[in-house]
Amino acid sequence: MKLTQNVTENSFATDPVELRSIFGDNLRLLAADYASIAGLCRELGINRTQFNRYLTGESFPRPDVLHRICVFFGVDARVLLERVDTIMAKPNDLLSHSVIKEFLGNGSVHVPENDFPSGLYRFSRPSFMDDNVFVYGLIQVFRENDYTFLRGYEPKEAMRMQGLRTDAASREFRGIVLRQEQGIAALVARHRAMTCSFNFLSPVMSYDNNFWEGYASRTVRENLNSRRAARMVYEHLPNNRRAVFETARLGGLCRLEDLPVFHRRMLRLDEPFR
Repeated sequence: MKLTQNVTENSFATDPVELRSIFGDNLRLLAADYASIAGLCRELGINRTQFNRYLTGESFPRPDVLHRICVFFGVDARVLLERVDTIMAKPNDLLSHSVIKEFLGNGSVHVPENDFPSGLYRFSRPSFMDDNVFVYGLIQVFRENDYTFLRGYEPKEAMRMQGLRTDAASREFRGIVLRQEQGIAALVARHRAMTCSFNFLSPVMSYDNNFWEGYASRTVRENLNSRRAARMVYEHLPNNRRAVFETARLGGLCRLEDLPVFHRRMLRLDEPFR
């Protein structure tokens, strides 16, 4: 019992002033990835004056507010007791590696639900292989362990054109979503593939705020017979089962006239892609 008590006393601070100081320092480190404290407070739903009191060590958050802070930053309640750089030093977490954690740390992997909601999306883009053909299909965006992921399936026809297998496991692709200043980025690859694609999407101010536009680019050499980058459109389909089933039925390789009207408009095929 005495040994346990000594370990506890040596592992964590016990002085209230020191505890508040530790939490304030931790919160300052976590907030360092955000350009605007005012914007961060809005996302957290915390009064700016109260947030400053946390930063200066004047007070602790209530349990419900602490939970909100922990979920937002992807940490746990140890931020009250231990230095956050110790808590987040996970050897198997690439983005927390000391070489890049100040560049691609929690600020980039935490994608707020409001910025890019979970759920099903339909997407469209020109084919990389044929200028007269378009890729149209469904994407699932989901969250696990405070990370945001996406998954979907390549069209069978597109796999055949590349001489690849067309079973479901070979066609499935997955990606991790990263937060960007003007939208989101995603690094996407098929199972055990040695190539991948980079996607960038920005929200479109439409009547439902459920469209994103951007581009996809492939990690392949330049080829005169195919393209490496193309415009892309995402449309969130919350509670729209009809659109989901319709896309699942029509998805794959298609002609321009088969795409939804708003997708055709946002692909801007009459404008050069820069």
